[in-house]
Amino acid sequence: MARKEKNRSSHKNREYAVITYFFLLMFLGLIAYFVYFQLVKSDKFINSPYNSLQDLFAKNVVRGEITTADGEVIARTVTDADGNETREYPDGRMFAHAVGYAVNGKAGMEKQENFTLLRSHDFFLTQIVNDISGTKNIGDNVISTLDHKAQNAAYEALDDYDGAVIAIEPETGKIVAMVSKPDYDPNTISADWDEVNGDGSTALYNRATQGQYAPGSVFKIFTALEYYNEFPDTYEDYEFDCDSEITRDGFTIHCSGNKSHGTEDLRKSFAKSCNSSFANIGLTIDNNKLNALCNDMLFNKDIPIEFESKASKFSLSNSDTTALTMQTCIGQGNTLVSPLHMCMVAGAICNGGTLMTPYIVDRVENAGGMVVTQNEPQKNKALMSEKQAAFLQDLMSAVVSEGTGSKLADQSYDAYGKTGTAQVSDTTDQTNAWFVGYAKKDGYNDLAIAVVVEDSGAGSTYAVPIAKKVFDTYFNE
Repeated sequence: MARKEKNRSSHKNREYAVITYFFLLMFLGLIAYFVYFQLVKSDKFINSPYNSLQDLFAKNVVRGEITTADGEVIARTVTDADGNETREYPDGRMFAHAVGYAVNGKAGMEKQENFTLLRSHDFFLTQIVNDISGTKNIGDNVISTLDHKAQNAAYEALDDYDGAVIAIEPETGKIVAMVSKPDYDPNTISADWDEVNGDGSTALYNRATQGQYAPGSVFKIFTALEYYNEFPDTYEDYEFDCDSEITRDGFTIHCSGNKSHGTEDLRKSFAKSCNSSFANIGLTIDNNKLNALCNDMLFNKDIPIEFESKASKFSLSNSDTTALTMQTCIGQGNTLVSPLHMCMVAGAICNGGTLMTPYIVDRVENAGGMVVTQNEPQKNKALMSEKQAAFLQDLMSAVVSEGTGSKLADQSYDAYGKTGTAQVSDTTDQTNAWFVGYAKKDGYNDLAIAVVVEDSGAGSTYAVPIAKKVFDTYFNE
């Protein structure tokens, strides 16, 4: 009997021990997570643009300025004699989608850097005096990577057309220009809200990062690269006789303007943007491999940028029809791309295959000009090998020297690119003009660019001149 009581008591002790250790482990786990949150997650949580508690800082801090890389103020807070604050945008519509707005919600850098602009790293004694006197502290200033002159050139060149222009330094990922039209005036966004946010309006939509367009012939960059990958030793022997169209399995692809290009190799096919030749190439390569290549090229993936953006879409397999294969390989079909994505691809080609993560904030300074934080260029991935990049560089050089991008030839800088004229749908004659490329000049950082001009015409006629104006300004032409 005594032995049974002893066993029962021992069993209860073990149960107590298990329960005690269980709660002890839970307590230690909570402590560990609390420490982890404080050291790792708290800043990210507080800095999230979706954290509405950030705006409480506005009671004690005057929102800081946003400037361009070359020192122009593009957003500031003006306080009148009665202490009323107004957010002011000196350039109005020109930086609308890049800078954004700070009323009726937030957008652009105003959203991305909301917490930064509402924090003050001013001299601590100044802050103490301000707190005692009830005076607001001055928020930190955001120094963007944007170039005021390049932005102005892009904005003016796009003129009255809807579309987008985005330019990035390939070696760093710094966004130099970001324009989207239709646009809005951030100075009057509150009064204009019902109009710009109403049914049918796309003025708030940033086409540079969120636009989804049929790529047209700029997609031939990927088709050509896949052909190179599958035929690395014989691609230079490629030959096609273009008589303005190609028909396979009852489906016909026409060259632009029904132009006959004659006998072409791969380089001339790319330079002249021959639809017939590239439809033929599309039937030569493996659809599944092209699909895998595009996935590696960031299709169907989130773009690595803090700005709101949309993923480009691509899908093609060996089970698809001849007609869809031919359409897809010349940039029609079901493919959709964003200007940002295409600019990043152009930048990687320029940069020997290495893709840098795009960013729009260079640094944060306090009200006195002292650096609080400094962003540094970050490698995203090797988008392609150096040999693949060199192959595409040669093709894109031919577009300028002997093809559809000839308006960029014979400049003080060396330009490379690909034009495109994308049909919007099968039921309309509307086309969007494209140019994707980059330029180099000794003594300057290289510049990659993507231009799309909606409801216009040929890329060589409408998109190339816009890219030229940006290059001319950037390289002080």
